[in-house]
Amino acid sequence: MSRLRSAVHKGKRARLEVVETAKPNRKTSATVVKDEKTTKDASLSTYHTFPDSTAVVRLRCQLLYWYDQEKRELPWRTLAMTESDLNIRTYAVWVSEIMLQQTQVATVKDYYNKWMKRWPTVQDLAAATLEEVNQMWAGLGYYSRGKRLHEGAQKVVTELKRQMPQTVDSLLKHLPGVGRYTAAAIGSIALGEVTGAVDGNVIRVLCRLRAIGANCTSPAVTEALWDLSNMLVDPERPGDFNQAMMELGARVCTPKAPLCSQCPIQSHCHSYHKVHVKQGQNSRKLLVKLDRKPSALPDIEDCTNSGTCLLCPTEPWDNDLGVQNFPRKPAKKPPRVERTLTCVVIRPGEKGEEEYLLTQRPNKGLLAGLWEFPSLLLEGESSEMKQKGALCAELGRMLGTHLTESCFYYVGEVAHVFSHIHQTYVVHSVYLKDGHTQTQPENMQWLTRAALQEAAVSTGVKKIVKLYDSVKSRNEQTSKDGSKKRTTGIKHDKKAQMSKKPRACAAGGGSRQLSLSSFKTVKEGSC
Repeated sequence: MSRLRSAVHKGKRARLEVVETAKPNRKTSATVVKDEKTTKDASLSTYHTFPDSTAVVRLRCQLLYWYDQEKRELPWRTLAMTESDLNIRTYAVWVSEIMLQQTQVATVKDYYNKWMKRWPTVQDLAAATLEEVNQMWAGLGYYSRGKRLHEGAQKVVTELKRQMPQTVDSLLKHLPGVGRYTAAAIGSIALGEVTGAVDGNVIRVLCRLRAIGANCTSPAVTEALWDLSNMLVDPERPGDFNQAMMELGARVCTPKAPLCSQCPIQSHCHSYHKVHVKQGQNSRKLLVKLDRKPSALPDIEDCTNSGTCLLCPTEPWDNDLGVQNFPRKPAKKPPRVERTLTCVVIRPGEKGEEEYLLTQRPNKGLLAGLWEFPSLLLEGESSEMKQKGALCAELGRMLGTHLTESCFYYVGEVAHVFSHIHQTYVVHSVYLKDGHTQTQPENMQWLTRAALQEAAVSTGVKKIVKLYDSVKSRNEQTSKDGSKKRTTGIKHDKKAQMSKKPRACAAGGGSRQLSLSSFKTVKEGSC
């Protein structure tokens, strides 16, 4: 309780700092450029803001008291609280915020701990290679984030004399991949700058608190939410307040099935109040006996400019949604569908281990700089023979040799969903003889299975390896031939069960192509 009384006392002193609009009475970052007309139009009603300074102080106290009792112990929070070196603290928070972009906390924890153990300072990260960074990032997704961290670290070392930026504006200016939210989060948590921070969780909390139901990606709503966040942030504990808002959105004010009964700031929530008023109104409609009177429910204030307000919902209230009426998001565009032809290429290694061919993706675009199996984007539908022909031509070009379609074996398909692409990998395999692997351009490498497991590859590639191993293992188990086989090739064919074993595929050779309708291991040909 002493903490609560202290917070209240601090809040009283801060009342004069709260103004009646959604704009904080303090210096604003020069980079925050607002459309004055949009902001004016969006602020016509006090219903969507906090005109009562006492309510603001009370909300801060209630939220921070809850946060102090309920916050999760996370490695980046611990480091931010205990690290006295400002440079290291800023770097550590920066790394955590980049990793947490569109990635769940549970997934990030292990990656963060490994990253900070390997590169505890910005100088350590700058000295690493991009290949090492990609390898550490593999499996975390959105791979451009790791590349930007690396680029930013090198920029800090070479251009900023090894000193991390120390203001929100300089963070935005100097660090690639750092936008408005990330700069505000780093600034408030690591540097103590009094600034709000609006991420997806905070958007949801604020929209429900002030019944903001318009498209939350619109400019009017975006600026109103930043104004609200800047006004509400506790000047004594800006970093803790911003993290408390995010924590509330992540654990209580969730997208689905929010735990309103556990919300520490429920009394300030317009949407929660509105749900109960609507329930009361619906109950009155169901009453059929004139002598029964429902208990009186307090009236709820509505936006006086409803119908013209840029923050009010444009869709009617849905009783089934309750507080989830806020916020309303625009319908997402369906991800585009792509099919990619991929080949697992194997050769015998120098020490008897099999080696796998990987090629490096371009430095820009999807999965930039990562390694993958040789791949081709499929345009429209194509037969299995055409797919093998395309792979045969592409690998022949890459390796500077001549191959035949009969050396390629269909493995199966792997689905992988990116944020904007529904990708299907159509997987084949081929086993090459030494004579066909003499050429090796710079963007290609041969890796043993152990090295492949540690390489900077995407989750999609890991799924392909898993499928390949699964089919290979299944073929071994269903084989009726007791003789020892080489099993790197994969056959799927009922007719193959009765056929003679095919001859080894030599370059330009012509062994008979078998159909591929069932899983049956035969002695595999090689090219």
